[in-house]
Formats: sequence, structure tokens, C-alpha cells
Amino acid sequence: MASIELRSVSKIYDNGARAVHNVSLEIADGEFMIFLGPSGCGKSTTLRMIAGLETISSGDLLIDGARVNDVDPARRDIAIVFQNYALYPHMSVRDNMAFGLKLRTVPAQEIARRIDEIAEMLDVTHLLDRRPSQLSGGQRQRVALGRALVREPRAFLLDEPLSNLDAKLRAVMRTELIKLHRRLRTTMIHVTHDQVEAMTMGQRICIMRDGEIVQVGAPLDVYRDPADTFVASFLATPPMNLVPARLERRQDGLRLRAPGFEIAVPDSFGSAYASHMEMEVILGIRPEDLHEREADAGPNAQPIPVSIETIESLGPETILTTKTAGGSDLSARVADRSRASVGAGQTLHFDARHLHLFDKETTKLLPREHIL
Repeated sequence: MASIELRSVSKIYDNGARAVHNVSLEIADGEFMIFLGPSGCGKSTTLRMIAGLETISSGDLLIDGARVNDVDPARRDIAIVFQNYALYPHMSVRDNMAFGLKLRTVPAQEIARRIDEIAEMLDVTHLLDRRPSQLSGGQRQRVALGRALVREPRAFLLDEPLSNLDAKLRAVMRTELIKLHRRLRTTMIHVTHDQVEAMTMGQRICIMRDGEIVQVGAPLDVYRDPADTFVASFLATPPMNLVPARLERRQDGLRLRAPGFEIAVPDSFGSAYASHMEMEVILGIRPEDLHEREADAGPNAQPIPVSIETIESLGPETILTTKTAGGSDLSARVADRSRASVGAGQTLHFDARHLHLFDKETTKLLPREHIL
């Protein structure tokens, strides 16, 4: 196993394009880290620099405390699994898994032992004599993982390995990777643009944008306290509702005035939001915090009149797309037995204790204590 540290790492290509800028991150020995972000944010480039497949323009990469910027990829003892599996089509599954070990002159008996052990772990023993063209997508993914596992590397790098699988198989492989990490306790870095993978698989998430790190933290911590509106709108489907509003102090207490509705702000938030009193802000409301029944919203329920635009029934839940009288779009995740109908007016209810406020200029979260 290995700890991995990036110190002010940047990647600038010969044409001047900046892919990664000043990234600093510590990944603990045995940790499962997720790199999350939209296409082109630099997450795969960062992974490839760790693997040694991309040179580092500036900064330092340390593995177990040793600088490895100039160390050959083969000597870093790190295995990488690619999105397209990268299996040799003319080789059997057994030969694909053995190839890297043969290059390292591992004894044949040891190669056979490792392949048998990993094949049984991944349930591909019956596929060892087949070629990649005879395998399904999920089977190829298991073989690609197996080829990495037999090397017994210090760390695994996974570059969107599930993106080519269908939704059902992705869910199965997510579970398999989680169980695999718990069993091996080896450092893993998983690159994805899928929020579900990020929330369910990693011990921590590193969210990237435009080649820079925006936020790092445990999945629920990042979800609960997004660093800015980008994270708030990226992490989750549907994303957090973001609405322009004005924070005002009135005789009856603090109020947020938004297009088409107002919300009474809990008095306990006053000190946290004092610097933005009588200012324009961005109000954040999670879709699951909007309820059809006032009783479900709790003692601080605030009414928000809306008109229903679309209804998506997903079985255990329903997603409502709505619009306020002031033109603000709000998505709500409600119970499966919703009474909503398209085109009708309805009142949604919001527990003001769950609001998020962001600075309008910087888009950064205005932190406050949470009320349970």
C-alpha cells in the first residue's frame, strides 16, 4: 500500500493549454479517493501524472514520501485500469492477466497461483481460456481489474472504468469495487463524472473544475456543505436549487426575499449571516427539502407557491419541476404518491433550517452551524 501526495502540481502542454493548475492533495495509505468533475476538468490528467503517463510541468509527486516525478511508470508499482479496458485482443484472459507478471519475470508457479486466486475472487475462473471478444462488457471489466490485481501493486488508479457499462451493471460493479477495497485495503483513486459513484464509493471526494481543486471531503460532508454554487449544482441529481434572493432584517426577524416567495430565516443564523444583511445573495434549497405536506417540513415550514411544469415518476419517488410566480425554477423530490398535476398550482413547504446561502459575487458558501 502507499500514501500519495501532490504538492502544487501543474500540467501545461506544449501549446500552452493548462490542464491542471497548482493541485495539492494528500491521499492516505489505504484510502479510497474519488476524483469527480465534468469533462475536461483535469481529473484524468491528474490521474495520469500519478501513474507516470503524463509528465509533471511543475510541482512534486510523492509516493510514500519519496519524490517520483522522474521515476519510470513501471517502477512506481501502481496499476491503472482504463475506461476502454485495454485488453490484448489476441490473448486469452489468462494470458492477459499474466502478461505484466511475465515482464517482471515472476516465476510461472507464482503467476498461476495469483491468477487462480484473483480469478476466483472476481468470478472469472470459467473465462480464463476465452478471448476478450468472447466476453461481455462486465466480464471485460472484471478481467481488466484482475490484470491489475494480480500485480499486487501499491495503489490502484481507476480511470472511469464503469462508464461503458449499462446502468444495472454499473450498480453491480460499484458494489464489487467497494467490497474489493475493503478486502484489500489498498490505496485506490477512482476518476468519474458520475455523482452516484462519488457519493457511494469513496471515503473522500476531490471535486475539480478547470484544472483546479474546488473541494475535498467525505461525501456527506461535501453534500451537506458545498464549498460554492458549482459544487452545490454538480453533486446530486436533481441538483440543489439556486435562487437569487435578498437577506433583510425586519421587525419580525430575518427574511429572505426571492422571486415569488419569502422565507423566514431562523434567528440562530443571524450571527453567521450578519456580514450579508441587506445584500443580494444566492439561496440554495435541496430538492428533498421541499415537501408537499406542511407536516413533513417540520416546525419551521415555509410555504412556497408554485405551478407544476413536469412530473417524473421514478417508482419510490417523484421529481417535480416547478416555477414560482416570480419565475424561479425549483425541483422537488417528493413521495411516490404525489398529488401533483401538470399545469396546476400547488404550495410546497420548506424547512428553513435546511437553507444554504452563498455570496453572490464569489459564489462561496456562507458557513453556519447546522440545526438537527
